[in-house]
Amino acid sequence: MTLRIDISGLPSGRLRFVASPLAELTAMLHVLAEPGHHPRLGGWAGDVWAGLRPELAERLREAEFLWRSSRADFLVPARPRQTLAEELDDVDRIDDEMYVTAALVTTCGSNRVHFAAPSPLTDVTARERALDLAQARGPLQEAFAERLLADPAAVRARVRGTLEQCADAFFDAAWTSVAVEIATDLRTKNDLLKRQGRGAALASVSEAVTLAPDGDSIVLDKLQDKSTSARGTGVTFIPSVFGSPHLVVVHAHGWQPVVQYPVAEPGSAELVSLETITLRLEALAHPVRQRLLRTLARGPHTTGELAHAWELSAPEVSRHLAVLRRAGLLTAQRQGRYVHYTLKLPDLTALGADLLAAVLR
Repeated sequence: MTLRIDISGLPSGRLRFVASPLAELTAMLHVLAEPGHHPRLGGWAGDVWAGLRPELAERLREAEFLWRSSRADFLVPARPRQTLAEELDDVDRIDDEMYVTAALVTTCGSNRVHFAAPSPLTDVTARERALDLAQARGPLQEAFAERLLADPAAVRARVRGTLEQCADAFFDAAWTSVAVEIATDLRTKNDLLKRQGRGAALASVSEAVTLAPDGDSIVLDKLQDKSTSARGTGVTFIPSVFGSPHLVVVHAHGWQPVVQYPVAEPGSAELVSLETITLRLEALAHPVRQRLLRTLARGPHTTGELAHAWELSAPEVSRHLAVLRRAGLLTAQRQGRYVHYTLKLPDLTALGADLLAAVLR
């Protein structure tokens, strides 16, 4: 599964790496709403919640649908500014139609929901559908959607006020603490872009981000089959310290593509592709291969030994071993006439964590 961004004919200057205070604040808010996604930041999240004024804590909970399960597109800007205030000013310039549509998509709990036409702000049927979807998510979502549709200006002002209060409460200090790390990452990416081109720059973003062989699209290894176009607009890449492990992509119609990617941590493990994870899950699903793994977990074995242990034919064992090898779960080493197969225990052990990382990505 992949998400593809069409960049055919895109001038080199339209692929940009730049920092965004608003996008990083949104990543922090997601950590506060879903600390289970970010175990290494659990202590930070706990300290922030403990220090929040009750009023701000309540404000965050009432609007958390804008950043909890997915991010409202207007919170990950395509044209980042130097300051949070400037970026919030840009959000204020978005018309109610785009703002409400983006907010309802996240509030209703699915990035597959579209409110393109007719508008729930003006069409009774579209409005009822939006409220039904929000109601299905829970009473808090329903109440937020009702307020948003009844008085968009008031909700927008309240959300901005909440974000501004976050700056004083925790964001300014946290943003300062990650500024050097983000600046260092941006220097590396922009230097690669300038000296070695798009392919090298994209490869340094994440193993889940690649340039297609024809150079006409950016391919992101994510659990979705989607596509969008950057022709005429460009693609903005925003580094994030608080966003790890998520690879957030703005790809809805009408919005310039934006990718918020995690700054790599020193010594971080390599990402495992969705294709590899799928191969491993399929390989493990077969009962015969499960039996072979039971024996291989105890040490290296030859095809003949495995066939004898489980009363199988050698060709049948060979076929199953080939599947396990393609999935990257076995190694083979020849010793004279014999080939010994060894289970890659670390890769098998990490499969659960790799699957979770792919889902969260």
